[in-house]
This record gives sequence, C-alpha cells and structure tokens, in this order.
Amino acid sequence: MSLSVLLAGGGTAGHIEPALAVADALAADPSVVITALGTERGLETTLVPARGYELRLVPAVPLPRKPSRDLVTLPTRMRASIRATRAVMAERSVDVVVGFGGYVALPAYLAARRRVPIVVHEANARAGLANRIGSRFAAAVAAAVPGTGLPHAQVVGNPVRRSLSQLDRPALRGQARETFGLDPDAPTLLVFGGSQGARRINEAVAGAAAELTAAGIGVLHAYGRKNDPPSVAGADGGSGTGARYVAVPYLDRMDLAYAAADLVLARSGAITVAEIDAVGLPAVYVPLPHGNGEQRLNAQRQLDVGAAVAVADEDLTAAMVLEQVLPVLGDPDRLAERTAAARRMAAAPAADALVALIRSVVDRAAGTAS
Repeated sequence: MSLSVLLAGGGTAGHIEPALAVADALAADPSVVITALGTERGLETTLVPARGYELRLVPAVPLPRKPSRDLVTLPTRMRASIRATRAVMAERSVDVVVGFGGYVALPAYLAARRRVPIVVHEANARAGLANRIGSRFAAAVAAAVPGTGLPHAQVVGNPVRRSLSQLDRPALRGQARETFGLDPDAPTLLVFGGSQGARRINEAVAGAAAELTAAGIGVLHAYGRKNDPPSVAGADGGSGTGARYVAVPYLDRMDLAYAAADLVLARSGAITVAEIDAVGLPAVYVPLPHGNGEQRLNAQRQLDVGAAVAVADEDLTAAMVLEQVLPVLGDPDRLAERTAAARRMAAAPAADALVALIRSVVDRAAGTAS
C-alpha cells in the first residue's frame, strides 16, 4: 500500500534540510510518494529539486511582526495559500502532512486540519510561531531537544542527511584534504557562518589566519557567497596541495568539509549543531546574537558534556579565535579528549525516528477511519 507524504518546510536551510533528510529516509521505501511544499521566495526552489524531489509552490504568507498593510491583507493571503495547498493535497492524495516550520508550514497545517493527520517537527530549542500553532491540532509533535514549549513533544533530535549521519571521517580525510588543497597532515579548523556567511566570524578568522598557519594549523574557511573574500596577510593561502589556509565562498560538499576537519568554528543554528553532533566533531560556537537566544540553547547539550564551547558574538576577535583554537588543535591529547566527548554525543538517526512516528500516525488514522 502506497503512502503519500506532503513535506512542508521552507524559507531557510534550517527548515528545508530536516525535511530533505526525512524525505531521504522515507524514499528507502519505493511505495512512498513524496511531495515537498514551498514558496518561490525560499531556498527550497534550488535545494529540493537538486535532491530529486517534486516541489510544489504555494503563495508565501509571512506573518507581520508589527502593524502594517500586510497585517490587514493577511487573512486573504492566508486563504489563498490554504486553497493552493489543498489543491496539491487532493492532486497527490496526501495521507499525512509533515511540517518543519517556516512560511509554508502554517498554511499547510491549516489546510490539513481535520482532513489528514499532521506531524510537526521543531528543529530549534524554542519553537517558532507556525509550529506553535500547528502543534495544537497535530496528531504528533517531535522536537530536536527538550524544552521547546510544544506540548507532548517527543524528543527525536534533528534529522540530518545520510551522507553525514553515516559519515566515516577518518576514511575520507585524505580525499577531503586533497579536494580542498589542504595540508594532509595539519590539524584543521573548519569555519563557516551558515549559507550566507557571517561577517564577524570572517573578520576574526582572517585576523587570526597568519598565526594559525604559522602554528601548523590548517584552515578551511567558507566565507559566504554574499561576502567578499577575506583579506588575509601573512598566511599560507596557496591553492595547491599543502596550502594551509583555504577560503571558499560556499561548501557544496559538507561531508568532505567535515571529513577534512578536526575542529569547527561556526554559528549554532539548529541544523549546524545537528550535523556537527552527527559527525562527532568538537566545536567552537558563536551563537547569532539576534532572536530569542535559541542558538545558544541549540548547542547546550554539547556545551554541557565538553564537546563544545560558546563565544558571544561581541567577544569574537582574532585574539579570541587564537585563544579557543590553538590550545585544542595544538595539543593532541586535548583534541582527543574533546573529540571523544563529541563522539559520545552521537545519537540514533533522527530521520529514522521521525519516519517511524509518521508511520504510526498514519496507521492510527487508518485504524480510526475503519
């Protein structure tokens, strides 16, 4: 018997990547039909087709934070998006809607209400508005971590793509470092600030690069497509094998980036934390200073067991980068200790747990209907 699943998670990679990880796990069963729901303004327009899944677009309905004309037109725009979603549901004979937050999730929840069961997954330590609303009438609610504020949430972790959850870093290390032109033997720092990069991280790491490379530490630095390449003086930035400082605008192969690394310096978005958790790397997190503090909460479990440390955004300087990186990558025993703590954090694949939850919800709904 086939199962038709509508995945609703769009806007940012933080909403899309968990949905795609679940899609990959569902696709192991060829009887499952997967449709992704998105809007034309989100990253899903490129990420979803690139992974081979059908994407259907509906009107975006951002929720205004302040009184505005958008607030006045919200009901009309929401109704249009709900109608479009129900048309997709009817066409694809959807059995269950699985939402991950973002602009597209709330219309999907409202479209599915009282029609098909809903499963909500919250990636962040504090739930967003769409998931808070959807959880009120969902058949099941899953969360990455405890304390999201969603009632009756089952903690399953954050789904990550199988290329990362099953990554053998030691086996890929040589290939990974050759791919990026890194020194094959140097302890290596991986730096990124999310898909768009992070200016403060870029500036601090660029300022520390010369001293890092002088100490024999390799740096793979993804600075973001919207940012200028970092201005780095005095670091070995050659492009051939053996280069110790390598700057790239974007990392298309995160599996190879993680395999090349011994330590990560990054923001602590929910998916970043989940990926670093899955591959068993120690980290230095620089939580985004905006929002409601969820980025630090996302990393709290790793901080508690010594797998990671957190540095406030306003405290991140070149000197702070050196203070956090040199004692770890320059001391094999300390690096081994931090890596062991990170590996102990690795949990069972969250995507598989979420697929089991989805199937239980569908089975329960079928039993009720009969």
